[in-house]
Amino acid sequence: MTPFRPLHEAWTVRSASGDVEAPATVPGCVHTDLLAAGLIPDPYLDDNETRLAWIGRTEWRYETEFTWDGTEHERTDLVCEGLDTVATVELNGVRVGETANMHRSYRFDVRHALRIGSNRLTVTFGSALEYAERLKEELGDRPGAYTQPYQFIRKMACNFGWDWGPTLVTAGIWKPIGLHEWSGARIAEVRPLVTLGDGVAKVDVHVQVEKAGATEVTAAIKGASGRAVIPEGRSEAVITLEVPDPELWWPRGYGEQALYELEVTAGEDVWRREIGLREVSLRTEGGAFTLAVNGVDVFVRGVNWIPDDCFPTRVGRDRYAARLAQACEANVNLIRVWGGGLYESEDFYDLCDRLGLLVWQDFPFACAAYPEEEPIRAEVEAEAREQVARLSAHPSLALWCGNNENIEGYFDWGWQDSLQGRSWGGHFYLELLPRVVAELDPTRPYWPGSPYSGSMDLPPNDPGHGTMHIWDVWNQRDYAVYREYRPRMAAEFGFQGPAAYATIRRAISDEPLLPDSRGLLHHQKAVDGNLKLAAGLKPYFPVPETFDDWHYLTQVNQARAIQLGVEHFRSLWPHCAGSVVWQLNDCWPVTSWSAVDGDDRKKPLFHALRRAYADRLLTVQPRDGGLALVAVNDTGQPWRASARAVRHDFDGATLAAQALALDVPPRAAVTLPLSGPVAQPGDPAGELIVVGITEHDGTVATGGDLPAGPGDAAVRAGGPPVGRALWFFAPDRDLRLPEPGYDTATEPTPDGLRLTVTARTLLRDLAVFPDRLDPDAQVDDQLVTLLPGERAEFLITAAALDERALVHAPVLRCVNDVVARGSTTERRP
Repeated sequence: MTPFRPLHEAWTVRSASGDVEAPATVPGCVHTDLLAAGLIPDPYLDDNETRLAWIGRTEWRYETEFTWDGTEHERTDLVCEGLDTVATVELNGVRVGETANMHRSYRFDVRHALRIGSNRLTVTFGSALEYAERLKEELGDRPGAYTQPYQFIRKMACNFGWDWGPTLVTAGIWKPIGLHEWSGARIAEVRPLVTLGDGVAKVDVHVQVEKAGATEVTAAIKGASGRAVIPEGRSEAVITLEVPDPELWWPRGYGEQALYELEVTAGEDVWRREIGLREVSLRTEGGAFTLAVNGVDVFVRGVNWIPDDCFPTRVGRDRYAARLAQACEANVNLIRVWGGGLYESEDFYDLCDRLGLLVWQDFPFACAAYPEEEPIRAEVEAEAREQVARLSAHPSLALWCGNNENIEGYFDWGWQDSLQGRSWGGHFYLELLPRVVAELDPTRPYWPGSPYSGSMDLPPNDPGHGTMHIWDVWNQRDYAVYREYRPRMAAEFGFQGPAAYATIRRAISDEPLLPDSRGLLHHQKAVDGNLKLAAGLKPYFPVPETFDDWHYLTQVNQARAIQLGVEHFRSLWPHCAGSVVWQLNDCWPVTSWSAVDGDDRKKPLFHALRRAYADRLLTVQPRDGGLALVAVNDTGQPWRASARAVRHDFDGATLAAQALALDVPPRAAVTLPLSGPVAQPGDPAGELIVVGITEHDGTVATGGDLPAGPGDAAVRAGGPPVGRALWFFAPDRDLRLPEPGYDTATEPTPDGLRLTVTARTLLRDLAVFPDRLDPDAQVDDQLVTLLPGERAEFLITAAALDERALVHAPVLRCVNDVVARGSTTERRP
């Protein structure tokens, strides 16, 4: 590799007026620099965000000095991997470049501006807000979901605020910057495009070289090598490598993630990367939307990903690794990188390669009509060409998608009237972006947008075609409505719940803390969000009397909503080929749709998602006027087992039972009707159905194989991790749930303690919240339902806890706490 010298030291940042100045960290941004210098409060606490809006309207100047001793190389380039966003770059007073795109890198030949000895490098950032507002005036307004003009600048859109994020318009050198000295030839781009056939993996290695004369290029991978000469006047070569009997790369749950090192050389320059040998395709016949890897159809167990921090430089490899490990723990196999954010860093995609997480990558367009005129058009093509080439080496990348909700907005949100014929982005999604993908990486499918039905002649959010976003649930309708939909791909659906208690307490200083207290409302960005939370609770629970009840019940309701939706969509396989839950993560402490909150704490939704996305799933579903058990087997082996469906009363007595034989082929779902005596309650307010495995392939299951709830928290004696299925005949507020009765015991473990809860009565959605006692405490499961006599174990990681407080409310909770004490006037007749 030819010499690269990072220029990351001795930076300062100051406002154009000179009123504000601080040491600067590069890579970084102005907010984090001012925060580190103690010049601003933490933007994530209370309503500090609103007092920091001036930062986004200020011009900022980053400056450093460095020495240069000259070079024997022919070229010296200033490489800016990421500038955010509207920047003028000067070296020793010489303007060497200007930028207006956060989503691409820049390279400037600066040999003419360098001096032997001391050099001064200055990067001046104009206000991204003011730049976007100027373009808005020049090109004409465009409709969008929010008032900020984010569609007029190529920058992370959610910096301008979203219904889960603050308005913190950043500026700064957000990726590495430095000098690259080279001679002869420089590898500008490598695109290894993989196809499979007849037991051979063919890798077409496209190499783009910047050079002066004829250059030899080589490429080598385990089992194959090749060379080519790029003649003078040309810049690209293609070297085809054939790997016999390849070890294929598979998504997690389908096989191993085999990786091969590919090395490319051109002169002294070397490019080295691990790649995977696999093929990916998208089946769309008859309205389908089914991803296939190596010819095998995949049910997408997905989550949507937003930027993990409003300040992306705070997200390094360790943080990516932790978050993606959580996705794996939740049995996820696909991450959708949502279009209001970023193309993520190499670390993100490399980790996905190694973990077997498929990536659905949106191009960064979201929830707005985008102008197609210059200068936006040229920037869009430049960024698309760079990013498609950059990510082509990653086997995890499975799909390019043109935008998030913009086609739907054009047809269904009234945009056409306000546009009055002005451009809206359609050319990007239907022509420019598919052309770039087809040219640079034809091995991957492209889809114009989500939702999209495959044709501009069809309604974009048609459940029978392509991808669907379901947002009438949460916004207007009860989550049971998920069962009315039969999508081909449920690409977005979600339900809100508050962050963990410790997260709220760190971020919000309200006293007393109430659902509608000032700070908590500031950290609720959705329009009428708290009203929708209340509306979501109403069909199921009495009105919460305290903040603690509200916090617990809204988290329970979020978890139940998503578990119901996911289990329904999985029961429809192969008609429905996936669900992509909104959303895995948060960028700050907020009430939102996430499973993991902004302080890295798992909400109860996380545990519900882990169960709903289990490799093997039992779920009771309404079918043909009755009830049925659907057994979903998302493994490569047949699932043969004996099961038993039992209608119990709340005291645990058996009222009716039915033996069921499961014979589920690999990657299949089988529906078994439940008999009338089991499916028809005698007392809907006091009965439930429990379905569990009694025997696996001739092996008798123990009590441990029948976990205590929809998950696997009960003491386990062996068998596969298959959760039992539950069905209640009425919403909780109509149930005669008993006053909770249970016994508890604790014992120390190397990392904390084990809490065992033994039920003396039915306990619904038992949960423990140790973060209320120690903000660092974590628990391995939540929302476990126990019949009388059953027990559950919770492993709690913590230094030390008040064990007496641990086993009482508000730390240890179940739905019985609220419903059993609810007045009869609150219950429906």
